[in-house]
Amino acid sequence: MTDNTTMRAISQDTYGTPDVLTPVVLPRPVPGPGRILVAVRAAGVNPTDWKHRAAGLFLGRLPLVLGWDVSGVVEATGFGVTLFKPGDEVFGMLPYPHGVGSHAEYVTGPARAFAAKPAGLDHVQAGALPLAALTAYQALVDTAEVRAGQRVLIHAAAGGVGHLAVQIAKSRGAYVIGTASAPKHDLVRSFGADEVVDYRAVDFRDAVRDVDIVLDPVSGDTRARSLDVLRPGGILVSLLPGTDPGEAAKAAARGIRVETLLVEADRAGMNAVADLAAAGALRAHIEAVFPLADAAKAHALGETGRTTGKIVLTVS
Repeated sequence: MTDNTTMRAISQDTYGTPDVLTPVVLPRPVPGPGRILVAVRAAGVNPTDWKHRAAGLFLGRLPLVLGWDVSGVVEATGFGVTLFKPGDEVFGMLPYPHGVGSHAEYVTGPARAFAAKPAGLDHVQAGALPLAALTAYQALVDTAEVRAGQRVLIHAAAGGVGHLAVQIAKSRGAYVIGTASAPKHDLVRSFGADEVVDYRAVDFRDAVRDVDIVLDPVSGDTRARSLDVLRPGGILVSLLPGTDPGEAAKAAARGIRVETLLVEADRAGMNAVADLAAAGALRAHIEAVFPLADAAKAHALGETGRTTGKIVLTVS
């Protein structure tokens, strides 16, 4: 049971498998200056959540409440907040990585990490979008400056970031090629992809050439091979570090720019995501929805590596 000073949350006292995630009762946070308190209705679960659960990654602190995605209702505002009032429906990404904590009934965050939730978007959809959609938007629009008519290759195009990236690239008028396993091709085309390559059946380098932009959420060998399909002057935006020691020289020799992106909380980006969603140009594919108490099951499903789109936790 909780009262108006406490809340339910999912916490961990050690790193490890999904069973380290435990329902707990914690003090309800209070919004400081420039921050809002949000009553969470839905919160996405992303690969970074289960990676942090297993190994800590950027967060070397325990106990730990995970979660960066959040959609909910403003409960209270701190000093100086003018953008939102109690009762407003909002969604956003808590500052990555240190602003973590949305897998709980309440969370605080900077007011400017949030945008108004479009009225036509339910909390599950809104809770699924922020981290993955901001990642795709910051990679394609802010970093690569995608333009109409450009050829864009998106790896893992049925994944959390990938399926949103396909839609964002299409909204900018690009010609989009996605990689995905054969059973997911129809779904990727439904997001707007012009071509889909079965990466299990063929080397994508034999099916794709002369692209302007590659978005690579996978890294490893995929990142290294992606240099071979980019035209001179093209750009590779990866979400993970490279592993090829010769990558920089190879890219330079071909006039290719290589960037590794870490998503950032961004009100302008969230407003752009909100506008796309409100216009029907951006929608998350929901693989599964779990109640907050079943966060461990959500993590276990995500770690299979066989999911499509997003997994979401809901808070009643």
